[in-house]
Amino acid sequence: MDYRLTDFLPTTKKELELRGWDEVDVILFSGDAYVDHPSFGAAVIGRTLEAAGYRVAIVPQPDWHGDFRDFKKLGRPRLFFGIAPGCMDSMVNKYTANRRLRSEDAYSPDGRHDMRPEYPTIVYTKILKQLFPDVPVVLGGIEASMRRLTHYDYWQDCLKKCILCDSGADMITYGMGEKTTLELARRLSEGENIRDIRDIPQTVFLSPKEKIPGGIREDDIVLHSHEECLKNKRAQAENYRYIEEQSNMMHASRLLQGVDGRFVIVNPPYPPMTTEELDASFDLPYTRQPHPKYKGKRIPAFEMIKFSVNIHRGCFGGCAFCTISAHQGKFITCRSKESILKEVKQVIQMPDFKGYLSDLGGPSANMYGMGGRNKNACEKCKRPSCIHPQICPNLDTNHSKLLDIYHAVDALPGIKKSFIGSGVRYDLLLHRSKDEAVNRAALQYTRELICRHVSGRLKVAPEHTSERVLRLMRKPSFQQFYEFKRIFDRINREEHLNQQLIPYFISSHPGCQEADMAELAVLTKQLDFHLEQVQDFTPTPMTIATETWYTGFDPYTLEPVFSAKSQRDKLAQRQYFFWYKPEERRHIEQSLRRIGRPDLIKKLYHK
Repeated sequence: MDYRLTDFLPTTKKELELRGWDEVDVILFSGDAYVDHPSFGAAVIGRTLEAAGYRVAIVPQPDWHGDFRDFKKLGRPRLFFGIAPGCMDSMVNKYTANRRLRSEDAYSPDGRHDMRPEYPTIVYTKILKQLFPDVPVVLGGIEASMRRLTHYDYWQDCLKKCILCDSGADMITYGMGEKTTLELARRLSEGENIRDIRDIPQTVFLSPKEKIPGGIREDDIVLHSHEECLKNKRAQAENYRYIEEQSNMMHASRLLQGVDGRFVIVNPPYPPMTTEELDASFDLPYTRQPHPKYKGKRIPAFEMIKFSVNIHRGCFGGCAFCTISAHQGKFITCRSKESILKEVKQVIQMPDFKGYLSDLGGPSANMYGMGGRNKNACEKCKRPSCIHPQICPNLDTNHSKLLDIYHAVDALPGIKKSFIGSGVRYDLLLHRSKDEAVNRAALQYTRELICRHVSGRLKVAPEHTSERVLRLMRKPSFQQFYEFKRIFDRINREEHLNQQLIPYFISSHPGCQEADMAELAVLTKQLDFHLEQVQDFTPTPMTIATETWYTGFDPYTLEPVFSAKSQRDKLAQRQYFFWYKPEERRHIEQSLRRIGRPDLIKKLYHK
């Protein structure tokens, strides 16, 4: 399908003229290339504002050197500048866990590395404030959301203040920002000053103590100040229990944190979106294509998702190392079947589509349609995870609605196969409910998943084999992985399939010792795995695991937790993933003797 320039949000003066515009209401500056697709945040916010009648333009990957012409070219917006730094944190996108440059920037044309600065949120804001000091600058996206309070920054190895302090921006809209941004645009267009807008949910702003709206209220949570956290790591750990709990509650409290003689105020989030609201966001007129300016160039992240469809938001796994619940919340919001099928039909019309959907999933592949049976219980719940340390008895784990989606999609003319590329939670499949219909649906889902929706390889994430480490990760016992592998192998035999189970594992997670990694190597060898989907733990802002790693304390129990921190210690753990490579054997044998586990040498290297 050929799209015209005017089918995209304008990115240049010429494109504004094609629309007959001499002014825009909102200009979004994006650290990513502009892909007009519901998986790319800048496109979602731009299309949401456009649907509400605002004139929106996007400046993707502006040149931040020299005369700042990219920041000036569209002039001054009527309402505000929005900063959308990218789908991934800019530092995670740029560097590996060992602080090495990644081979490509997946969100830039041809994977180029020079298209965005480090911390674009800060760099872009400072330039805009220099050029247009009186225009509000509003921060959104993962980078600002995860830096909304004092946080540990792995790349600078220090505690950093709320990103409003370092950037000079006026406000953060955290999490999934459609409702927040629309309300802010409405209030600004009615003539309110951004400095007086203090009550929109899911926003963050700075305030002198004497100007805190309503004063410090009884139900506010006053965190340890930034200055206290700098002096006392335990105070930083204590903060994160409250920060995580309030990110995942239906009715959260306002959070206040002192910094530089002022307060950061974090307003509670909006309630989870309804199905109708989520449908409205996905049903906007996206072209689902990169902007024509990238013609002939490859955008790796787009290539990965162009034939995939996202079916829900939110994740109730609560994994300690993951930011999804801090950004999307733990409550699942599902798209309707009609909305999903409408998008799948769009994919079918794409000229290079060959009939294979690469993913019909979400943050976790199999949480669609799940939630608390008794909503009143959910309204009071503080648990960061609905499935750890055990599955909540109130959680409805029925896979029937998801099976219905799979069947409806697979029945469409033009679909040969829909693959599930997102990670599957096998603990939900193995859970035995008191309701036999739920158990039957889980068995049916497991068989259909393996027989119809795996492109030769099924990804699952046990993450570790040590029970102690798994508890800190908030992941199920490794015994459940054994059980799932037995089922996977049995169904493969019965159906004469030759599919692989691909497990993901993490080294150097808080609580993990070198001996735990050595045992992981032995156990995975016994299961006949040569691991490839592995990663060294990267401390990213605003996760419980990161704060445990930095402070040395579990934020919930305040008990001390060991973490491997030096490059040498991290590489010593990582090497065990690759015990089967001849070049690693000598190092591993030396390491096993050094840690007092020579007994594992013959388990790894002798039949």
